[in-house]
Amino acid sequence: MARPAASSSSSTSFDTIIIGAGTAGCLLANRLSADPKRRVLLIEAGGKDDYHWIHIPVGYLYCIGNPRTDWLYQTEPAAGLNGRTLRYPRGKTLGGCSSINGMIYMRGQSRDYDQWAELTGDDAWRWEHCLPYFRLHEDYHKGADALHGAHGTVPELLQQDTPYFRTLRERGAGGEWRVDRQRLHWPVLQAFAEAARQAGIPESSDFNRGSNEGVGYFEVNQKAGWRWNAAKAFLRPTCVRRPNFTLWTNSQVTRLLFEPAEGNQPPRCTGVEVWNGRELLTAHAASEVVLSAGSIGSAQLLQLSGVGPADLLQQHGIAPVAELPGVGANLQDHLQIRSVYKVRDVRTLNTLSSTLRGKAGIGLEYLLRRSGPMSMAPSQLGAFTRSSEAYAWPNIEYHVQPLSLEAFGEPLHGFDAFTASVCNLNPGSRGTVRIKSPRFNDAPAIAPNYLATEEDRKVAADSLRVTRRIVSQPALQPFAPEEFKPGVQYQTDEELARLAGDIASTIFHPVGTTRMGRDDDPLAVVDSRLRVRDGRGSLIGGLRVVDAGIMPTITSGNTNSPTLMIAEKAAQWIAEDRH
Repeated sequence: MARPAASSSSSTSFDTIIIGAGTAGCLLANRLSADPKRRVLLIEAGGKDDYHWIHIPVGYLYCIGNPRTDWLYQTEPAAGLNGRTLRYPRGKTLGGCSSINGMIYMRGQSRDYDQWAELTGDDAWRWEHCLPYFRLHEDYHKGADALHGAHGTVPELLQQDTPYFRTLRERGAGGEWRVDRQRLHWPVLQAFAEAARQAGIPESSDFNRGSNEGVGYFEVNQKAGWRWNAAKAFLRPTCVRRPNFTLWTNSQVTRLLFEPAEGNQPPRCTGVEVWNGRELLTAHAASEVVLSAGSIGSAQLLQLSGVGPADLLQQHGIAPVAELPGVGANLQDHLQIRSVYKVRDVRTLNTLSSTLRGKAGIGLEYLLRRSGPMSMAPSQLGAFTRSSEAYAWPNIEYHVQPLSLEAFGEPLHGFDAFTASVCNLNPGSRGTVRIKSPRFNDAPAIAPNYLATEEDRKVAADSLRVTRRIVSQPALQPFAPEEFKPGVQYQTDEELARLAGDIASTIFHPVGTTRMGRDDDPLAVVDSRLRVRDGRGSLIGGLRVVDAGIMPTITSGNTNSPTLMIAEKAAQWIAEDRH
């Protein structure tokens, strides 16, 4: 689509413009609009989160691959996946990926954040300094303690007598993000948990204490059996009622607007152009524009706006604003290897949902109790351990499911089975996000470059052996587990690594494409306070990135909740920098 002429009559001014009403954007909008003197605009390319399958937990099956809620991205063919491409879901609705993800509440490990502090030279990112920002918005089902926050308590940050925290306290902030227990259990998962313990993995009742090691049920972002997305938590009802807050949905930002650099002065971002399906609007930001479009969207928009690798901008005839080779580089993701085991003498979702009577029972249980299979996350049981003794910290994560299928979106198998998906928590492989054209509505090229390093291939092979060791334990033998995928004929490192390339799929945790780093890091896109660099030793005025893209290294687990913590920190910095 060619860019139409902007309508000057549609020009609107705000203090802060936030691009993307996903996980980070919703929290930012809530926190920044708490100041009644700040006019906040939140722009979302997707529609409202009024699709019923968003809110029923099992509805992720109907949201992923649905153009109503998903950008429908595909990865580029990957050598590590033996030439395969993968579906790459990204949320396109209010709440963003929090409206279509697996709802697992996972912070990662303390080592992740201590590493960020080393890479940025800023101790603000150490675990002990991040933990209070997790606790600020957390509503933990067991109540508040040293590691968790809960609605109705006053977290330590809100006890600080600063203008920012005083404003939040007066506006009733805190405890918005519900963390609940799973609402169902399966005998086959209980048996897997016991088998993991027999294999030497300790039991864990909390994966969010700094070390993830152990086996236990995931805690989830649900409330009374409903999905709890970022829009519910941070936009409704509080934010949308504020007269200084404006929300635009079905509106896609086409480019950022800049005042050109003069002399030695860096450029300044002054606003955005937005296509609403009918006309091109212009919105101006007196203070800041905040990119919260995610690791894919934020990198794409920076490149379209002239901020990125010089060769890429030149290739597509885009006038450069700032040469930043790191924009779109450093892409990291978690690749899962799905082992499927047939079982006997125990029911799984495969056969439970295969009859009309079974489906009716599932629906009735959810209707009456908000429990049962319709309340379940994609994965219920988790385990964190080491692929070998070479690792000091848990380096692999299991998502265990009482079901099996060829791929999400495909029908369940006709036999009882469970799936033990294992992923390398800290992959060494790095990929890219690069625009394919100067048109804003063309999807970028997403190339995660999975299994590109020898270590990643070794971890993949070893993790499959760990799976087999767990399944061989006595606790699972009453169910006679039979390896359906990948198959016992694959044994050597080479065979297992190639097999991983054949069957592995993403669990949709892209990070790193706008990484933060030190001043001397040539690939750092933002500084430790998430302000965008200008490529000449200074900062672009009025522009930050606040989403998972700023992570220099991926967290050890699901990435949604770390993104909320990042946004919590950024909101404070944005507010304080204004004064």
